[in-house]
Amino acid sequence: MALKLKVPNIACDSCAEKITESIHVMEADALVNVDVQDKTVTVESKASEESIKQVIVAAGYTIEGYQ
Repeated sequence: MALKLKVPNIACDSCAEKITESIHVMEADALVNVDVQDKTVTVESKASEESIKQVIVAAGYTIEGYQ
């Protein structure tokens, strides 16, 4: 499943690395693309959308439209 999320508080490449590493802890084979300029995270994963969102929020980031 491909999922594209708007993450407004991505500020730099280290933010991108932290999000990518957090998702890879959950699923090592997940394909993760973080666009710092566009503030988006695209994930191709077998994990549920909810699980991916929870991992990103647990890493300290907010997802537009998700509490």
